[in-house]
Amino acid sequence: MSLKMFSALVKKEFILVLRDKQALMALFVMPAIFILIMSVAMRDIFSQESIHFNTAIVDLDQSSISRTLTKDIRKNKSFHLVDQNEAEFIIHIPKGYGDEQNSVKNPKIEIQVKGSAKSDVIELFKAKLLKEVVDLKLGIITERLSEFSDEAAAAVGSVKLSTDALFDLRYNEKKEVPNATQQSVPTWIVFGMFFIVIPMSTIYINERKQHTLARLNSMNVSAFSITLSKVVPYLFIAQIQVWVMIAVGMFIVPLFHTPALEINGSVAGLTFLSFALSVAAVGLSSLIAVTAKSTEQATTIGGISNILLGSIGGVMVPKFFMPESMQTLANISPMSWGLDGFLDIFLKGGDFSMILNESCMLLLFGVILLILSMILLRRRLNRGI
Repeated sequence: MSLKMFSALVKKEFILVLRDKQALMALFVMPAIFILIMSVAMRDIFSQESIHFNTAIVDLDQSSISRTLTKDIRKNKSFHLVDQNEAEFIIHIPKGYGDEQNSVKNPKIEIQVKGSAKSDVIELFKAKLLKEVVDLKLGIITERLSEFSDEAAAAVGSVKLSTDALFDLRYNEKKEVPNATQQSVPTWIVFGMFFIVIPMSTIYINERKQHTLARLNSMNVSAFSITLSKVVPYLFIAQIQVWVMIAVGMFIVPLFHTPALEINGSVAGLTFLSFALSVAAVGLSSLIAVTAKSTEQATTIGGISNILLGSIGGVMVPKFFMPESMQTLANISPMSWGLDGFLDIFLKGGDFSMILNESCMLLLFGVILLILSMILLRRRLNRGI
């Protein structure tokens, strides 16, 4: 087959793909929306910052001590002071709390819990508030002791209740956890790319029903040429899809007060990985398109296979949330290979060598499926199906 005819076949595929507006929506709009929704929804879950509570303070005492406590609570990043209508917890400082002569009655701070907060969340809130109260009390004691003994005051004043001062936390194994954007962008790039099966199968089956493939076969156009001409446009579209989704993570997601995506690793490695992933996605899509008897069947098989590969491979549930047995099982999914490669780039700042293993597995997976699809297409053409 001449280069001119092959170029015409590739051009035909581009025209057919661009005509299918619904399929293009599925390839670009769907993953972009998922990236936005999931990045914002999981922002606090994946946040590496300390937890914060929406808190309101009702100071009935209005003493210097109560005002100092309020000031200290305001400085603590764990407490986000809001209006009472928006608060999860309301701190009531009773009248007489700062009266140093009122030690007999010892009025207690009242914590009002709004909504249905879990018991462990309430205990965590109490612990955070307790630190501020104890710090305040230690400050008062230090001030009183300074009138009698500077050494005793210095000893009490040196007491620090911060966890960094009291504990040295060590991990047996270093595990880097992505933020919401670092997790969402590669997840939905991988998942969205495998939906190439929708436009590819639609075009394959329509051409089979309209005997376009049979006519091409009668013109001595090989199954290899037919398959390759269909692969080229989708590889091109997949690369555009990857960079559009990355742009969403870098420029649109931050508009919703969510961390922006940063490419910390090798751009060359990222490009090669996305190409390898697109070969795997196109290979699977091509095999489904060739074997399916109808568009409905192809869409059903493609959708189910994508969901299964995604649920196993860490798309539906991040792998680091899975038990070890499920993490081992995830390694059979090509979506897991692609996801691990993207995380190596975005999270670990990986270079080309770090993503080489995942990329090679994706390429091998895709090439094997493309060869199988060519063999099946050749058999179908020979049978006149």
